[in-house]
Amino acid sequence: MGKHQKHAKLKLRENDNFATNEISIVGTKCDVISNLVHQVSQKLANYKLAYFDASHNDVIETKPLEKFVFHHKGTANVLMNSQVNKFNQRIQFSQYDFLFINGNHFEGAKQILILDNDKEASVVKRLNQLNNIQFVIKLTDDSKYFSFLVEHNPQIKNLMCYSIDEIDKISKHVENLIKQKTASIQGLVLAGGKSTRMGTDKGTLQFYGKNQRDVTIELLEKHHLKTFLSVREEQEISIENKITDKFIGLGPFGAICSAFQEDPDVAWLVLATDLPFVNDEVIQLLLKHRNPSKIATTIKGKNTQFPEPLITIWEPKSYTVLLNYLAQGYSCPRKVLINSDVEIVEIDDKFIRNINTPEDFKDAYKEIND
Repeated sequence: MGKHQKHAKLKLRENDNFATNEISIVGTKCDVISNLVHQVSQKLANYKLAYFDASHNDVIETKPLEKFVFHHKGTANVLMNSQVNKFNQRIQFSQYDFLFINGNHFEGAKQILILDNDKEASVVKRLNQLNNIQFVIKLTDDSKYFSFLVEHNPQIKNLMCYSIDEIDKISKHVENLIKQKTASIQGLVLAGGKSTRMGTDKGTLQFYGKNQRDVTIELLEKHHLKTFLSVREEQEISIENKITDKFIGLGPFGAICSAFQEDPDVAWLVLATDLPFVNDEVIQLLLKHRNPSKIATTIKGKNTQFPEPLITIWEPKSYTVLLNYLAQGYSCPRKVLINSDVEIVEIDDKFIRNINTPEDFKDAYKEIND
């Protein structure tokens, strides 16, 4: 007998220790580390950055409640009472593009080593943590590579080395680390609706001489996106790349979550089959204005109030947000977009007309073929 599988086997997100993308700074005093993070974060203000540190107090007073202090623009500083737990921290840091870690307190999956002649003992203590150094910073002109460092990592002197005041260069290097982790995009064509108002599967309607689901797949593949068809389990559609709904009865919301369950490390460009006026221009515009720092990049008609969740690039960080809404009893992807930090691309309303009834189909077919 094979080994018993106690839990469902899900694809795990490619996380570092505490976040999707992190780096610890090791080798010097805590105030030098925090000051460096502050300076770099000012240079990288377009990204969502976080800093993970610990208190130096031996005794931490137990408080009766957690304190959330909101800035008037809506951002919050959160003072947490709970113990550090990598699973909880990954949730807490899930919306950030990059996490800086004070390496004097916590280990990071990647490291920046600061050479500080006064901190040899500190580096010796953390030598085993230095297993993925990205670059080195000299605190002073006479900062030296300790002999045990070279013995531990003979290639360390070949790594890029900056002085502590080269903030622009250090920031550029960090930005490259952020960009390296930017998720690729895959296409998701929604064809699992029951088409109650239309009376027939909307994916099989033919505006352009072939099934609309095939037209939609080809539209996304034309832009070099590996594209999947989202279907219900009972639908018999022969196609290699398809994702069957795992979140049953939740409509498009469940289809998006099912795609993330299939692959949580990619962004999904979601497009419904009942939008026959979406064309190359719309897809190009969406891709051009993609902002991976937001949870999504979405299309909105210039004269409409709300964005279109089914013409949207959903970033990997949106999966956590979607599941949080589901936990509250909401399964409307538009509600998620309206209440989240998203990039909005406005276009003419004529491109985003839904075709829901036989009358809609007749009018759209006539317009397209005329």
